[in-house]
Amino acid sequence: MTVERSWVPRATCDASCISAGAAASGQPLVVAMRIAVRATFAMLLLSATPLLAIPMPGRSHVQRGYCRLMLRSLGVRITVSGGPIRNLQGVLVVSGHVSWVDIFAIGSVMPGRFVAKSELINWPGLGMLARLMKVIPIERDNLRLLPNVVGAIAGRLRAGQTVVAFPEGTTWCGLGYGAFRPAMFQAAVDAGRPVQPLRLTYHHRDGRPSTVAAYVGDDTLVASIRRLVTAHRTVIRVQVESLQLPGTSRRDLAARCEAAVRGDASRQGHGHALVA
Repeated sequence: MTVERSWVPRATCDASCISAGAAASGQPLVVAMRIAVRATFAMLLLSATPLLAIPMPGRSHVQRGYCRLMLRSLGVRITVSGGPIRNLQGVLVVSGHVSWVDIFAIGSVMPGRFVAKSELINWPGLGMLARLMKVIPIERDNLRLLPNVVGAIAGRLRAGQTVVAFPEGTTWCGLGYGAFRPAMFQAAVDAGRPVQPLRLTYHHRDGRPSTVAAYVGDDTLVASIRRLVTAHRTVIRVQVESLQLPGTSRRDLAARCEAAVRGDASRQGHGHALVA
């Protein structure tokens, strides 16, 4: 029997959200060829993931390139706009959370150590990649372990590492979204390090919002991958928002970052953005 825990974030998204952002994939033969080609290239890239663990000059550039190649093999293109990406050490990167694809999208722009649910470590293929990227695991249903996770993030920020977190605490379909939980922002406050909000949106090739990559509700990883590689093309738009100074209040910092990610200036807190 599953025990409901009130503190665990839960999205209201389900299969109806995914169908709302669907689109025709094309003729069966064309779709079958598309799947075969993309699956082949994706498997080849997964087999090369151990190379990411080798210390080398310009390693972050290699990680960016790897993530972009993985996205292309899955039929995904990415565009980046907004402010400049500063070459700073010890930055907490936050965004909304739609899918496992978010990891590759952010990795192609600002590679870092990801905070992800502990089950990811056991996923086939992606689990190996998660271990190589030194993912910080979090057990969402165990509130007592949360201070340890926040402490680990703060330690990595102080050490000059980039850490990526998804403050919604769970995935949403991309048409709807959840509130930013303030816990992760405590790490930036404790370490005195800035936060970089990113706005990620998924689209079809004609610009319409897409839920093809969504991973919500009772969805399975296999079903999510199948939708993605079947689709004609998916475009991820990454908007780089203003860097946020940590301040002293995690709730204020969370509110400012959520407003930046949603593009809603009226919801911003009373802190100050470090404007480009």
